Amino acid sequence: MKLRKGLILLLIFVLGLQTSGLTAQAASQKEIVIYLDGQRLESDVSPYILPKLNVTMVPLRVISEGLGASVLWSQATRTVTIKKSDSVITMTSGRQQATVDSTVVELDASVELKQGRVMVPIRFVSENLGIQVTWNQSEQTINLTTGNTPNPNPVTPAEPGGTGTTPNTDEMRGAWISTVNGDWPSSSAKGNVEKQKLEFIQQLDTLKDMGINAVFVQVRANGDAIYPSGLVPWNSVLTGTQGKDPGYDPLAFMIEEAHKRGLEFHAWFNPFRATNSATTTGLAANHVSKLHPDWIVNASGKLYINPGIPEARQHIIDSIMEVVNQYDVDGVHLDDYFYPSNVTFNDDAAFKAYNTLNTSDRAEWRRDNINQFVKQLGESIHKVKAGVEYGISPFGVWRNKSVDMTGSDTKAGVTAYDSMNADVRTWIKQEWIDYVAPQVYWSMTLSAARYDKVVDWWANEVANTDVKLYIGHSPYKLGTPEIGWQTSQEIIDQLIYNEKYDTVKGDIFFSSQYLTKNPLGLIAKLKAYYGL
Repeated sequence: MKLRKGLILLLIFVLGLQTSGLTAQAASQKEIVIYLDGQRLESDVSPYILPKLNVTMVPLRVISEGLGASVLWSQATRTVTIKKSDSVITMTSGRQQATVDSTVVELDASVELKQGRVMVPIRFVSENLGIQVTWNQSEQTINLTTGNTPNPNPVTPAEPGGTGTTPNTDEMRGAWISTVNGDWPSSSAKGNVEKQKLEFIQQLDTLKDMGINAVFVQVRANGDAIYPSGLVPWNSVLTGTQGKDPGYDPLAFMIEEAHKRGLEFHAWFNPFRATNSATTTGLAANHVSKLHPDWIVNASGKLYINPGIPEARQHIIDSIMEVVNQYDVDGVHLDDYFYPSNVTFNDDAAFKAYNTLNTSDRAEWRRDNINQFVKQLGESIHKVKAGVEYGISPFGVWRNKSVDMTGSDTKAGVTAYDSMNADVRTWIKQEWIDYVAPQVYWSMTLSAARYDKVVDWWANEVANTDVKLYIGHSPYKLGTPEIGWQTSQEIIDQLIYNEKYDTVKGDIFFSSQYLTKNPLGLIAKLKAYYGL
């Protein structure tokens, strides 16, 4: 009898603990509040977050009355239809797919019924209606921005651990994903479609979790492609053999997965690099070095497409425009492979045949060739899709002050203007590009090219233009012997320094694997900085 009474008392005690715990947990949770362009949206049923999925659900009334969309709920089919302007979204309870303007897309969470109300995922609906969504974890607020007024509730750092002002979510937080330097796919995934897909998905999820909102994926590395092209062969990283069809369209898959997660997708091209070696053995029959050997220059054991030949430049533009025309990319991105630096580049024949400037200055002619290419590519892109962002990531130093008084206070052994014939200043001043992303791959303490001095120069260079400035960072140097890279705080200090300038619109990190491998604990510091 005493044992039974003791068990009952114990049970009451345990239940009391659980109840008090739940009560304390409920009390500690703030009500989720939604703002539209700074105005609070009222809700008769409180929004809630689906555990594990991290999806915020709101009553349909918020969509109809708050966002001004027309909504139709069919009890018979348990389907909601949402219309606003030219956008039409349909979702059915229990179905993990939605239809957006006749296109079927995957859902993390669909329609739910709660307390007699129809609940829908706010981010999915809003973003497909063209509304920007910002989640503030510490304040438990959702800020919806139509673009008509500024967002009065910027994200603030999460506590504890914030090390600087968190960048606004409209700032670039990009990562380069290389297809030739080990980011994707892994060597063990060659010829394995499902493994390639899984690796890319896992990479996106990890990047998004640490605050990355855009990926710059290398779709053209050496005169080849990771998409079905009518002009260049398949990249060998997919199957082990250049020109071999991998059995799916990696680019279409990547774009879909990136957009599904709210990440921008920028197609990254190496314009003039043809091969990483002097041999053409193993190259596909339709590789440019075999079809047009007269376009090719062997410079220090690597093959390059000669920028001095107009037809060669147009070939590259045409191959890039294949992607612009056929895929829903958010941007076209070029890196610094123009003329190779510090090597002999034998373009005597092209200089003689195509020197329309009638100049004796070979460097001036070369810079003009690249200028024509940059200008014509931008015009081609924006003629077809005005909203596609077009930018270039040049070497971090334009010119040293010792050579040109308008250059940066640096002593770099290589410069964009003199070594690579990349006249970036002209691209910016003429606004041929939408953004510039210099590779500022040096620490705050490297005297030859100090990070802060280089950023100062670029911030001044884009001032009074419509060209945005994204800074390229080098987490790949973390843990190396180079001065300044013995702690991951170096990256955070650089991000904090960028806050000095309104012209710095974001950052891109090289490269993805050096983020996901978490060198020197970088991920935790990035998440704290971004307020995650």
